[in-house]
This record gives sequence, C-alpha cells and structure tokens, in this order.
Amino acid sequence: MTEIVLGNEALKLTLGVADDGGVGLTGLVATRADGTWAVDESVIWLCRPYPEYAAPLVEVQLSGDDTPLRHDNCHGGTQAGRELRYVSHTLEEVSGARCLVVVLASARLEVKYHLTLKSCGVIESWCEVTNISTEAQTLEYVSSLALPHIDACSFAPWESYLYLNVPHNSWCAEAQWQRFTLPQAGLHRCYEQPLKYSAALTDPKFLKQSYKPVTSARVNVTSTSGQSSGHTAPVALIEDTINQLCLFFQINHNGSWQYELNDLKGHLNLLVSGPTELENQWFKTLLPGDSFTSVPVAFGLCAGDKYQALQVLTSYRRTLLRPCRDSRELPIIFNDYMNCLMGDPHEDVLVALIDRAHALGAEYFCIDCGWYADGYWWDSVGQWQPVASRFPHGIEHTLAYIRSLGMIAGLWLEIEAMGVNCPLAAQWPDECFLVRHGKRVVSEQRYHLDFRHELVRAHATEVVRRLVEDYGVGYIKMDYNICSGAGTEIDADSWGDGLLEQQRAYLAWLDSIFARYPDLVIENCGSGGMRMDYAMLSRHSIQSVTDQTDYRLMSAIACNAASLVTPEQAAIWSYPLKSAPREEVVTNMVNALLLRVHQSGAIAELDAERLGLVREALQCYRTLRAEITSALPFWPLGLATMGDAFMSFGLATDTKLYLALWRGEADHDVVSLPLPRAVKAARILYPSYAKEQFSLSASGTQLTVSLPHNFRARLFVLE
Repeated sequence: MTEIVLGNEALKLTLGVADDGGVGLTGLVATRADGTWAVDESVIWLCRPYPEYAAPLVEVQLSGDDTPLRHDNCHGGTQAGRELRYVSHTLEEVSGARCLVVVLASARLEVKYHLTLKSCGVIESWCEVTNISTEAQTLEYVSSLALPHIDACSFAPWESYLYLNVPHNSWCAEAQWQRFTLPQAGLHRCYEQPLKYSAALTDPKFLKQSYKPVTSARVNVTSTSGQSSGHTAPVALIEDTINQLCLFFQINHNGSWQYELNDLKGHLNLLVSGPTELENQWFKTLLPGDSFTSVPVAFGLCAGDKYQALQVLTSYRRTLLRPCRDSRELPIIFNDYMNCLMGDPHEDVLVALIDRAHALGAEYFCIDCGWYADGYWWDSVGQWQPVASRFPHGIEHTLAYIRSLGMIAGLWLEIEAMGVNCPLAAQWPDECFLVRHGKRVVSEQRYHLDFRHELVRAHATEVVRRLVEDYGVGYIKMDYNICSGAGTEIDADSWGDGLLEQQRAYLAWLDSIFARYPDLVIENCGSGGMRMDYAMLSRHSIQSVTDQTDYRLMSAIACNAASLVTPEQAAIWSYPLKSAPREEVVTNMVNALLLRVHQSGAIAELDAERLGLVREALQCYRTLRAEITSALPFWPLGLATMGDAFMSFGLATDTKLYLALWRGEADHDVVSLPLPRAVKAARILYPSYAKEQFSLSASGTQLTVSLPHNFRARLFVLE
C-alpha cells in the first residue's frame, strides 16, 4: 500500500492507495497543545485488502446502480464510489495552505477530490465529478466528505463514548445546542460485540460469514431550502470522551444540505454532502463530458473537548472573511427596527432617533423596513422606491442628514423577494421566479426571485446602484424572510438542481456587488439567523443572529452566538425600553458587548440615567472592540440553554479574559466560573455602579461571583 500524506503542525491526514488502485482514508490525527500527536495509531482506519468491504474516498450514487452495502436510506457503500481507482495526485502550497488533489477514475466517471489544509488545522474538501463515458449519467448523491470508521480509535462500544452535538435553530431561538448519545439520536448498535481490529479482518471467510449486518437506522440531519440554518445550523461536533478528541465539520453552503452517521459493516461512518435526491429532491444528469462540483465542507479533529473545537472553528472562519473595514473596526450600528419603530419609519420621527444615536456614538444608522410603501407593504415589495408620505422631503434628505453627522447611512432590503402585488410581478416572465408544478412558488405572499435570470440580476444591481450612488447609502441590511422550499423546475434537471444553481448564482451576484462597491457593508439577515452559513458569511461581514424581542431570552442566544459565527460578525440587538429598570438596560447592553452591537430601542425616550448606561456601555465597547477580532471564545458554564439559571460567555486575548455573566431565574445567588487560564486580577468592567461581591481562587483559575436578584448581567475583565 502506498501512502499520501497531507499534514501540518496541527493535523495530519493519510490516504492509502492499495495495489488494485483503491483509495481510502487510513489516518486522521491531531496534535495536543504540547505539540505531540494525540493518538499514536491512526484514528480512522480504512484501506482493507478486500475492496468490497472498503469505504470509498468519495461516495457517488448513480441512477440504475445497485446498493449492495446500503440498507434502507443510508448513502454509504455506493457502487460508483467503489469502482473508482487511483489515477494521480498533486500536492502544492497555495497562500499558506496545503492543497491536495487526488484524481480517481472508473469506466464511467472521473473524480477530482480536493483537500485543502489550512494552517489552523482545518481541511476543506469538495469534489468535481465528470462523466467520461459515452452515455448520460444521473447523479443522485455525491459526498463532499466521507469519513469511515470514526469509532476506530477505541475498542469500547461507540454508544458509550461518542456524543453528537447539534446546534438547533428556530426563529428567535437560534444557536441552541443539544448533545446526544447516538442511541438517543436513533442509532443503536445491532450486534453483540464491537468488532476489533485483528488478523481476522484479513480473512475473507470471516468477512463474508461473521460480519454482522448493517442496521437500517442512521442519524440523518438535513436542511431543505434557501434557509440553510432554518432548523439546524450546518455544523456539528462529535465528541470522543475516551480519547478526549472532537471531530467537527461545517458545510459552507447557502442552500440544501445533508449529513448522516451510519453503521456500515460494524463501524460508524460520517457522510456529508450538499443536496441529495432522497432528502432534498436533487438529481443532476451529466451528459458525456459534463461535470458537477459538490458543495465545500470544512472538517478537522481537535485534541481536546468541543469547546476547543469551537475555538479552532473560529480561527478557521476568520480565514474565510472578505477583508474590509467593517470586519476590522466593528463600527457601532443603530437600526430603527427592534422594539423601536418596528417597520414604520417617518422622516419627522427619525430625526430624534438620528440625533440621539449620534450623541451615543453610533457609526452606522440604518433605516429598516417600511421606507418604500404606505401602510401595509408586505405583499407589494420589489421596486424599492421611497414614498413621499413617509419622506416629504425625499429619503435622500434624511440619508444626507445621517451622513452630515458623520454616520454611514443604511437602508433595509429583501432583494430576493417580490410581493405578489408588486407591478413588476405581472410584467416579468415565470423564468424570473422559482416555479414548481408550473406555478410560481409563493411564500408569505411573496415570490422568490431566481438570480440565474439576467433580468433579475440587472434589476437587483440597479436597485443597489441607486441606493449607493443616488441615495448615498453605505450600509444595507439584506433580509430573507421567504422560504424557497425544495427549489425550482425552470432550467433544471430537478427542483434541488434548480435551487443549488440559483443559490450559487446569488453568491456570484453578491461577489459582483462587492467588486463594484468594496466599501459597502451588507448585513446578512434571514428573519434573524435562518441563513447563517459561511457561503454567505465569507462575503458578508456581519450576521443578524436573531429577531428575539425579549432581552431575557436574548441572553441565551447571545451567549452561544460565537459558536456559529465569529464574534466580530455576530450582531446582537440591544433595545432598552423607555420604562425599563436600569438592570434591564444593563442586561440589554451586556448581551451585545462581546459581539457586534446592534443598538435599537427607545433611545430617544430614555431618561438621563438609562441613557447614561447605554452611553457608558458603548464607550466600553469602543475600548475593547479592537481585541474582539482576534480573541477566542470560551464558555465557563458550557453552552447555554434558554431557561438556564446562570450563563457565561467569554473572549480570551493574549493578555486578558473578557467575561459576560448572566443570571436568569435562579434559586441561588453564588456561581463559580472555571477560567481557561490563571489570572491575577478581576474587576467589573460594566456597569460602573456594580457592587457585587466576587473573588478569585488562589490558583487564579476560578472566579466566584455573588449576583443577587434574577435577570441581571455583568461584564468582567480579568488580567
């Protein structure tokens, strides 16, 4: 067997090429903090002398193929995948990353499998599949990542030590993680003893007679629609509690995706992909010479727990960010929507908010939805023209006033939606919209535009041009309140094929806008966090995490936000009400201070004391925000769940720990917070009036705080 090694100081991946040309993953190992390898032997074992039992490097299901190793709906053991044989490989360094391309081929397909290892110890993988036969071939499934035998580093039963961590999302309850054993997730071991590596595994008689059957169950997690994180974010963590390892992956795609854990021939296998026929109504027919590129997936192995894995993911996500001023400087945003104007802006009302936001130090002022229509506007959007009834002097006048105070002016858009009563909807052909069964897809009285069509792209580009060049807008809040469903049948082999190409076309359009206006800031919003993925966030510098309107529930979302996006991209609303007690104002501000401040609320009506607390918090933010862009997140009490008695989230820099602490509804006052490293001093950074008692342990690795009364928060700095 010949080995191909892709590695750096953080991670090493090994592929084995068998004598018959079969290729498989034979090792994936990570380094500990001291630089030693976490596991002496291969963590993941594959390449066997008998190809019929080997897991392919790339799984490909073609229409008409048998599924001899696939029971029920599992995607593993594909015939086309097992036919692939090694042709060649290249390994080179590009911009500090190590790029491996393995070329595989069969009589029907050529596959170029790409693996790019970043310096942070994360590998990006995807593949290009080309039909090299003389007949059409229809793809029903293509893996972007296939990791076989992820239980291979222990002889213990996998149900006793492997845990799957899944971040659930719902509108106003984003980033709520759940930890499952695999039986809790629905996958039970159906054989008497775990199979061990031994000489017996090289015995064909043993393989054919003694191998236990596959189970019909699997852990299947999927998302179907353009809301890529509408139910579950496209990321997961698999903990190995025996070896203290954490396998993690993230799907960098803004549409449908799927991953599964299956039990194939006695071992656990992880498969990750974009859309599939079975789950997402996707298939793609390749004529001779045609190619298909799968969606990119990032993965890695961390020698530590899931929180250390989330730090590695944070470092990786930062490598994806489009360089821009917003990502470096983290300007303070004021948006007039949340618990403020709520979609009903008027020129005269806005003036007071603009003046107050400027006095507080806001650097962006964004006019949210409603600026383009009288009264009820939901089903008529699409032309994005301001109305005189809201702006008697023209919206340009109000936007110019924002700029005159030194702030960047912003407007809300939902460019992918067009209301059913928009005049353009009657003028444009069906090809401009998503269509299924011959009918336009309608989502909450809106049509979903298809950015593959030139008319749609030209219209969207002109809208942005008008806002930027005619109105002087430098900030756009781009929302997405519609659901595409499975996709469209227009110019597509399948609904899922149409959606995949539309989502890629939208990304290409975004790229063209940023190329034309590199300083334009476009916030990524999807009813809050319903499209929180790194296809989008590699372009957008800021993510609206949630539309939660209750500051008490917001705390649990804010605590976890940095588990899904970088802290510098995670915009959290702070929206004190005019009658708010001062502790409510403080909690609102603490919610946002270690992330991106998305200020709103009744700031024009706050009394002097409450206004002073907002001003103090924003001044505090200005002193620490430069450190957010390189700090790593930590969670002393673990990831939060709504209803927790206490919650805590921190950022670690080279010299400091910033730590937010929230008390929910608790029956005790004192909480102890383990710290990621020893510190010598601690103080409450915000609010300045705080008198709570706290102490550091003798070792400096634990902070104990007494926080009387429910629903309050404090921000600490430890040095």
